[in-house]
Amino acid sequence: MFNVGPMELIVVLLVALLVVGPKRLPEVGRSIGKSLREFRRATEEVRYSFESSLDDEGHEEPDNPGSEQDDAGSDGSEPARRQPAPRRDED
Repeated sequence: MFNVGPMELIVVLLVALLVVGPKRLPEVGRSIGKSLREFRRATEEVRYSFESSLDDEGHEEPDNPGSEQDDAGSDGSEPARRQPAPRRDED
């Protein structure tokens, strides 16, 4: 992903050891790991919701009153209920 070699990794770890100190380094590493996991999980959720919304838009059918079915939809959902026609009051 970042194309980090072994020498760059050693330099980063040495700088982190000098900046944070040996006592707090494991704690900082755990907190960074948790943050990265939460970020990855959040981005996966956003990607999934975005892709599912795109899939929903792609599968919508245009309104065609003659093609409505009384059966449940192919995904097992309830059928769409028809709106009753407006009543005309006869004078």
